[in-house]
Amino acid sequence: MMFKSTAAAMLLFGVASATPIQGRAEASTTKSASTSSPTSAYDWSEGWTKDYPIHQSCNATLRHQLSNALDETVQLAQHAKDHILRYGHKSEFVQKYFGNGSTAQPIGWYDRVVNADKTGMLFRCDDPDKNCATQDAWAGHWRGDNATSETVICPLSFQIRRNLDSVCNLGYTVANSKLNTFWATDLLHRVLHVPVISEETVDHFAENYTDALALAKKDPSKSAIDSDALQYFAIDVWAYDIAAPGKGCTGEVEEEEEEEKPTATKADSSKPSATKEAPKECHTHDDGVVHCS
Repeated sequence: MMFKSTAAAMLLFGVASATPIQGRAEASTTKSASTSSPTSAYDWSEGWTKDYPIHQSCNATLRHQLSNALDETVQLAQHAKDHILRYGHKSEFVQKYFGNGSTAQPIGWYDRVVNADKTGMLFRCDDPDKNCATQDAWAGHWRGDNATSETVICPLSFQIRRNLDSVCNLGYTVANSKLNTFWATDLLHRVLHVPVISEETVDHFAENYTDALALAKKDPSKSAIDSDALQYFAIDVWAYDIAAPGKGCTGEVEEEEEEEKPTATKADSSKPSATKEAPKECHTHDDGVVHCS
């Protein structure tokens, strides 16, 4: 009888002592599975930088102003893209600036301004090339061969650029006012110089409003990659759709009257002219050509 009780006790002890070992093994297996899963995860968007990087040379005030300006540039480009997607060639603005060419290219350029990876790009407020200090009325420049992904913004820009909430105010018209009146159009121009955005395809084929309109009729394939056409379209549809809905402020090109210049005499040749041409804002292209506006 005692033998049977002892045998039963030993069997129960064996089962009891075996149970924790099995539990530990299961726990170990579960832990191993959980730690291995993160290492196999893949995030295709990791490292995608959509915001425009700003250099440490911009102090807190300049950084805030420039950051807002870049945000408005993105808003301007986004709306330009949305307008084309909404209306296509039914839009008189699309016909006006891009003719009968495909809308896919301008849509693509605006989308690159908004969504392309900006890794490596840099906006800076110092003056590494000394253009701000040495060039008259210099508001900024793409650094070109010195640093193809960098853009310098000079103090003058922070003094004179306007925000998009003033479009169609203070006498502004698309046809007659400076294209770089606003931060958004000025910076749209500047980012289209940077190969990260332009893929070395967007260029200057028109130099002003009338040139841009003529190019759309003559060679719409060039309009789709023309920096001025992309800027003019963006600000014109912003004015019509957002700033002054249904009205806009395109304006009409004002013809400049040619005045007959009097012949200078010895007596008055040393006197300063009564009218003096306003200084122009200039920047240098990658081929060394200086572009002024």
